[in-house]
Amino acid sequence: MANLIVTDLTCEYRTNPLGIGVRRPRFSWKLEGGRRGILQQAYQLAVAAEDGDFDRPIWDSGRVESGESVLVEYGGPELASRTKYVWRVKVWDDAGREAASEPAVFETTLLELSEWRASWITPAASAIDPQTDAAFLLRKSFRVKGGVKAARIYATAAGVYELYVNGQRVSDEELSPGWTSYQYRLQYQTYDVTELLKSGDNAVGIHLGDGWYRSGMGFEQLNYKYGDRRAALLQLHIRYEDGTEEVVATDASWRAATGPVTYSTIYNGEIYDARLERKGWSEAGYADDDWAPAETIDLPMDILVPQENWPVRVTETIRPIAFFVTPAGDKVLDMGQNMVGRIRFTVEAPVGTTIVLRHAEVLDKDGNIYFGNLRFAKQTVTYIAKGEGKETYAPRFTFLGFRYVKVEGWPGDELPLDAFVGEVMHSDMPRTGDFSCSDERVNQLQRNIQWGQRGNFVDVPTDCPQRDERLGWTGDAQVFIATALYNFNGGPFFTKWLRDLKAEQRADGGVPFVIPDVADGHSSSGWGDAAVICPWTVYRYYGDRRLLAEQYDSMKAWVEYIRAQGDNEYMWETGFHFGDWVALDAKEGSYVGATPLPLVATAYYAYSSRLLSEAARVLGKTEDAAKYGELHARVVQAFRDEFITKTGRMASPTQTAHVLALAFDLAGDAAPRIARDLNDLIIENGYHLTTGFLGTPYLCMVLSDHGYHDTAMRLLLQDGYPGWLYSISKGATTIWEHWDGIKPDGTFWSDDMNSFNHYAYGAVGEWMYRKVAGLDMDGAVPGFKRLHIEPLFGAGLLSRAKTSHLSMYGKIETAWSIDGNRVQVQVSIPANTTARVVLRGAAVEGLSIDGQPVGAGGSYPAGVQSIAATDRGVEAEIGSGEYRFAYEAVNLFRKRYTTSSRLLELLTDERAEWAVRRHMPHLFESPSLNFLRTSTLRELAENGMSRVTREMVERVLEELAEEK
Repeated sequence: MANLIVTDLTCEYRTNPLGIGVRRPRFSWKLEGGRRGILQQAYQLAVAAEDGDFDRPIWDSGRVESGESVLVEYGGPELASRTKYVWRVKVWDDAGREAASEPAVFETTLLELSEWRASWITPAASAIDPQTDAAFLLRKSFRVKGGVKAARIYATAAGVYELYVNGQRVSDEELSPGWTSYQYRLQYQTYDVTELLKSGDNAVGIHLGDGWYRSGMGFEQLNYKYGDRRAALLQLHIRYEDGTEEVVATDASWRAATGPVTYSTIYNGEIYDARLERKGWSEAGYADDDWAPAETIDLPMDILVPQENWPVRVTETIRPIAFFVTPAGDKVLDMGQNMVGRIRFTVEAPVGTTIVLRHAEVLDKDGNIYFGNLRFAKQTVTYIAKGEGKETYAPRFTFLGFRYVKVEGWPGDELPLDAFVGEVMHSDMPRTGDFSCSDERVNQLQRNIQWGQRGNFVDVPTDCPQRDERLGWTGDAQVFIATALYNFNGGPFFTKWLRDLKAEQRADGGVPFVIPDVADGHSSSGWGDAAVICPWTVYRYYGDRRLLAEQYDSMKAWVEYIRAQGDNEYMWETGFHFGDWVALDAKEGSYVGATPLPLVATAYYAYSSRLLSEAARVLGKTEDAAKYGELHARVVQAFRDEFITKTGRMASPTQTAHVLALAFDLAGDAAPRIARDLNDLIIENGYHLTTGFLGTPYLCMVLSDHGYHDTAMRLLLQDGYPGWLYSISKGATTIWEHWDGIKPDGTFWSDDMNSFNHYAYGAVGEWMYRKVAGLDMDGAVPGFKRLHIEPLFGAGLLSRAKTSHLSMYGKIETAWSIDGNRVQVQVSIPANTTARVVLRGAAVEGLSIDGQPVGAGGSYPAGVQSIAATDRGVEAEIGSGEYRFAYEAVNLFRKRYTTSSRLLELLTDERAEWAVRRHMPHLFESPSLNFLRTSTLRELAENGMSRVTREMVERVLEELAEEK
């Protein structure tokens, strides 16, 4: 038997984290072991001092009989500030094997406010205009004795900053300290600079730009939302081998100047004049006598929090795929991908040469670069050459959303592609998921979803990364969070953002539309519900009870806010709501869909009260669990009384009304009728949706859950407008804000609100993982500890699919393929987890596992705990390991038909409306088939269709007659 191995040790989601501010950190690990069915029986955690002496540990848990291996809390004495600790874990499995991990480390940061000796500094106002657009340079010289054992810098800024020691950039982190609700919370960073110091003279430098702190953010374009003066705060601790320590901190002895960045903001870009560079400004020995003095200013210290989020980094570089000249005569680079980040270029040009880069997402129908959807954002980078040979530059204090770059002022007639590189920037979340299948268009959709997430997770979950917005819209975040957590590890990302949400929640429990709040509006249903849905989803994916407990009061306050609205405490009929935003059934001139606002608001009221009750149960709050369980029941009954007829139909005929009733379990006994009606609404609309931001994320899920997976698949594969593949047919490489951001004739939806990188509709990714590929978790157990594997296959429209997700326990994989009726399903289950595998259409007698027939009453392969026949096929209970299931499917693709859907399915699949019109025109006079007059089918006819024989159509009609 192979040895048991303990791997991938993390502390607070991170590997060997530096600068954590958690007083009782949590530890996680994974197991491997060369056999199936591995379960952890017990663990022993030990934490030692920096010397790693586990014979004298600071804390030893002793053997704990538990299967827990995720976010296990430290239970020892209080940790010290600015201290490195070494930890390890020993594990015993259910086979009696034991294994000890290699040591891992974590290091605390400043755990007490009183430990800060630094002061906030900025250039003296008497010497440098505080309101200048130019970025500041701040520097300090100091001496270091020999024998440095360790050196750490703790730093932050009112603005964004880059940090240098002795001329070298300290970190590859970008746009630090990130964007938080600055009036309440400001992150500071910890850096290990031990190797950058030298005996003798040293220097530290801070390059300080506006960032989110002072830029004009939000719709009002108001500058100085948080303050009108940039400032920096830094504290360097030098610990020597002899045990002594010195501290270098920001104070009035620092020197200040402006430099080559003469302008930088988030929306508008950056201007860099290389002629103004101050060579060696952050090195020891630099002459700064002509620099201005710094001065201290009074900014709060009690808002400082250690870094919580993944830092923003350049995570990938891409080269342009083409240079071309537009019909308008512009020189344009095509990066081949709508990306977020910046362009780095190298140029050799005479002094004073001005090169301007203007960034855009798409071309117009004439092939000219299109800037209209940027609104007021300039997204422009300007570089002025110093004329000293080859010069390389990329902007420092901004980010841009673009695929195309218009370049002005470049020396020469052409743009050399090897002179430019795109640097992709986003919060550096570890990638955890992927999906692929037999349809390359869907694979492109998956890539678009992930690129959209990367581009919009730049420290906050923004709506879009290009125009004058880039705000942390709560509604977008809550509909996408489940997909987001399949794709990337978002534990720290959402922890930080939810703490900002809690900080900015109103006294009455209302929640701002955007977090951080720079828009001032608040408390729309579906948006404010992020306060409940997001922490619950993080708990579901990671088992993070601590975050759930932290956010519980915020969750409760939001539900109580809803209860207090209007006269009926069980319905929400008052206030402003976005509703089913940008739904296609909206009235002309409106962005709000046709689904009644009280229906949407009450549906979310029910959902949030249910999740709050479940959170209370998880946290042991028994009285609240009962209280909000009762509230949920009353809200559900009020919803049914108001919005579901006595015959079990939705009073509102919109797709979204049906979707929300089903998604939030509000329909009760009427669910089958409402699901059937939803299915018919989709079919009668030519397999097209009309849903908006709140209906679309749940649409395919409820169809699949209620037996209409074939309809959900046809929606996914719809390449006509509106549909997920329509944008791909137009060359999209990210998710669009509008289904028809670019219309079939090449014109645009609108300049007003037309982002081509807007992740909300990418929420379909969750359904692709969970239903198409079948990778899901058990509803009763969080964190993928207990898996539910049930691929619904492709309804005959896909021949294969596979997916993976790197959970906190390890990598989960599913893959299936179909050849005729022959089905193969492969799964990989990580150690210390179990799974229920549901094989649709299988029979026990025809099932093989790893090539060996199972047979009725036969013995099971290793790792298989049970096999049983069900009305869906076969269910297998399995432990960890890799398994290969194969069987002949029985009625796998049996579909539910209505009279209209059988005929329309033929017409849509074969594109043959013209044939039916020619051979059986009387069909179009039938009131029951009025939907055949839809513009969708007429458009298909005009575009030319393959011939379908009269006999095929007649055969379908005969079958329909027999069904009657």
